[in-house]
Amino acid sequence: MANFMDVHSGFFGVTAEQLKEAHERDLAIEADEGVHFERAWLDPERGKVFCLASGPSRESVIRIHERAGHPTAEVYELVVEV
Repeated sequence: MANFMDVHSGFFGVTAEQLKEAHERDLAIEADEGVHFERAWLDPERGKVFCLASGPSRESVIRIHERAGHPTAEVYELVVEV
């Protein structure tokens, strides 16, 4: 399994509860693509959400986010770890 970090923009005014709900929508369907979303972070000042996931491909992460209602094309494979 590869690791991925993705970035969502435009999340101004989002609360912690709304972030949790969005993350739970991913978790509810992640197995359909063999993906697991580990964690999500919010930077409310910049309207950014960051998600850490593992899965078979970048495309599988993109598909789950699309189906969960918060699409992003900004998904990075994390190939070097220290």
